[in-house]
Amino acid sequence: MNRDLYPYKILFIEDEELLRKNYTDYLKMNFSEVIEAKDGQEGLDLYKKYKPDILIVDINIPRIDGLKLLEMIRINDIETKAIILTAHVDKDFLLRAASLKLVKYLEKPVNRKNLKDALLLAINEISTYSITNKKIVELKEELLWNNELKELIFQNKNIELTNKEKLLLELLTSHANKVFSYDEIFFHVWNNYNEEASFSALKNLIRRIRKKLPENTILNIFNEGYKINRK
Repeated sequence: MNRDLYPYKILFIEDEELLRKNYTDYLKMNFSEVIEAKDGQEGLDLYKKYKPDILIVDINIPRIDGLKLLEMIRINDIETKAIILTAHVDKDFLLRAASLKLVKYLEKPVNRKNLKDALLLAINEISTYSITNKKIVELKEELLWNNELKELIFQNKNIELTNKEKLLLELLTSHANKVFSYDEIFFHVWNNYNEEASFSALKNLIRRIRKKLPENTILNIFNEGYKINRK
């Protein structure tokens, strides 16, 4: 999962010290900032202080339980991504969780693969929902991306694009100078891996779209991913 470090802030709330250490050690290998809390009240205080991008919360934590904590947060914040850890799932849990806009709930014990998959979903949601609100994005001189119409314009002419080429440009233009990881691209362009995705398919997509763009518009950053070069 490591692509250097994802530039997102994670708050991890778990009362079992050994589990908390194991999870946070893994998270620190992949994310730029990881904050940990041992109970719901401390978690709430740290949430207010640090404004994390992603919350990972165990349900059975002291002082304020995980569901109650998220219910309190959701009163004013529906954007922060939330993953819940639970030892068991029952009807009451599902009813309460349904309104909390969770990325995913994971049954304990949680292995790293399941946690990784949930985190990638959260990252994809962040990338998708933070796409620029600007209608027109200037990529280079005479090269424009119409974010509303999903159109590429070069020298005042529309460039014909396939659906996947549009999805790729939608993602790459959403954050100036951001390098998008291969996983982020697979999630956005290949429908959360619901469609067949491979590095070969990605390279073919990049090759095709580069033929329609000025030279060096899309850069490959070795072992990381792709970005738009606006120079």
